[in-house]
Amino acid sequence: MSAKLSMSDPVAEIAASPPGPQVGAFFDLDGTLVAGFTATAHASDRIRRRQARIGEVLGVVEASMRYRFGRMQFERLITRAAAYLRGESIDDLDELGERLFVHHVASRIYPHMHEIVQAHQDRGHTVVLSSSALTIHAEPVARFIGITHVLCNHFELDDQGVLTGGVTTPIVWGPQKAAAVQRFCAGNDIELQHSYFYADGDEDAALMSLVGRPRPVNPRSGLAAVAAERGWPVLRVASPDRRSPGRSVRQLAGLGSAVLLRAVAGSVQRRDWFPGSVRIRRGPSSATTLEPGYEVINPPTDLHR
Repeated sequence: MSAKLSMSDPVAEIAASPPGPQVGAFFDLDGTLVAGFTATAHASDRIRRRQARIGEVLGVVEASMRYRFGRMQFERLITRAAAYLRGESIDDLDELGERLFVHHVASRIYPHMHEIVQAHQDRGHTVVLSSSALTIHAEPVARFIGITHVLCNHFELDDQGVLTGGVTTPIVWGPQKAAAVQRFCAGNDIELQHSYFYADGDEDAALMSLVGRPRPVNPRSGLAAVAAERGWPVLRVASPDRRSPGRSVRQLAGLGSAVLLRAVAGSVQRRDWFPGSVRIRRGPSSATTLEPGYEVINPPTDLHR
C-alpha cells in the first residue's frame, strides 16, 4: 500500500528542482490539465447547431462506449470521429475551437495544475502539452496556459486546408505518444531522466516509465496500480469548482457519451437537437487533502536525482 505524503506540495518541489531547458515537463490534456474531455464541447456544439445527423451521433456514442469497454482501439475511435468532419475547413475549425474553449473549456482547467505549469515555466523547464487530442482541442488550452510546444494529433488536410476525413499517422496515443516525446527530446536536448510527465490515463504508463519524474494525476485504475507498484508519487487535484479531488475525474470519464446520449433522448422527446445539461453528482471524498486542492501519495524521492 502506498504511503501518503505529509509535507511539501508539488509547486515547492518544482521550485527546488534543477533549472534549465534540459528538463522537460510534459502534460497530458484531458483529465490532467482539464476536467473531463475537451472534445465534448465540439460534439455538443455540432448537435446544437444541427450539423450532426442522428447517424453520426449514434455512431459516436457506439464507438465511445466500445472504446470505454475495451472493444475498440483508440486509433479507430479518433479516425471515425475525424471522418464525420470531412470537407470542413481547418481555419473554420480552429476558429470554432477557440470559441468553444472560451465558453466551455476554460472554466474546466484545474487551477492547481495551472500553478504547476507556471512553476515549471518559472524554473526555465521546457514545458510541452503532449496529448492524444486533436489540434482544435489541444492548442487553445496550450495558448491560454502559455505552453508553446504541443505534441498532439492532426487532421489530414488537402492542399486547400480542407479535411480529408483522416488523421495524420502515426496517431499519438500510448506507445506512439511516448515515441513522439522521445523524438522531441532528442531534437531539443532534453534529458528524459530528469524530466516530468503528468497524466491520468492507463495508456500513459508507457511514457511514465521513460521519464525520471513520473507524476500520475488523478490516475485511472490501471495507472494507479502501476504507480503503487513502482512507488510513483500520485497527485490528486480538486476539480475546478473546488470540490473533492479524484472522484470528479472518474465520474467525468463518461461525460462525452453522456452528453451525446442526453442529446439523442432530447431529440426524440422534443424533436430537436439541443442536448440539455448533464448533472453529475459527487459524493463526499474519503481523501485527506494536505494543501487546498492537493493530495500527494508516495513522497517523491527524486528531488535531486
